[in-house]
This record gives sequence, structure tokens and C-alpha cells, in this order.
Amino acid sequence: MTQILAVAAGGAVGSVLRYLISLIPFLSSFPWSTLLVNMAGSFLLGLFFALAGSRITISQESHAFASIGLLGGFTTFSTFSHQTLSLWQAERFTIAGLNVVLNVALGLFAAWLGWRLGHVL
Repeated sequence: MTQILAVAAGGAVGSVLRYLISLIPFLSSFPWSTLLVNMAGSFLLGLFFALAGSRITISQESHAFASIGLLGGFTTFSTFSHQTLSLWQAERFTIAGLNVVLNVALGLFAAWLGWRLGHVL
């Protein structure tokens, strides 16, 4: 039960942080705030797993709070999917494709970078 509460608390914090970032005004119609939270979340999750796996010992509740709750609530695959579909339906095929490539490729790179940094620290 405590893990469930940890996930819920982390999810609340992560979702609010994501919402606050979505309020940042960008000058183009590209979904920059979604890309930003997905890159930051991927980096932090990679860093977290590297540190939690080798450098620090954390409880199951702390792990659930940080990885599933906080970073799971912070990042957003569903918003990314919806925004990409909306761009596609608006026949903005190049921007939709760019959104997919950037989120996937940069997300994987950010996770790897965080993981590498975690192993260096």
C-alpha cells in the first residue's frame, strides 16, 4: 500500500510540473513543451536508474515515487501521441514526422546520457 501512495504522490508532483512547463509560451506551433518534458524526464530517469542501480540504495517506495510516479507523471506519451496526430490531421506531415523523430531519438539519447552520467558520478 505504501508503494501505491508513493506512486500517487510522485505522479501528482510530476503532473503539476508538466502542467507548469506547458504554460511556457513558445513562438511556434511545434509542441516544444512536450518535447522538453519528455527529454528532461528521459534524462532524469536514465540518471536515476544508473545511480539507484550502482551508487545509492533506495527503498522500494522511493523508487516507486521517483521513477513511476514523479517521472511517469512528468513525461507524457499520450500528449505526444495526440499532438502528433493533430499535426498529421492538419496535414502538417513534416512537423508531425519531426515530432516523432525528435521525441524518440532525443528521448533515447537523453536517457542514455543520463545513464552514462550516473555511472560517471
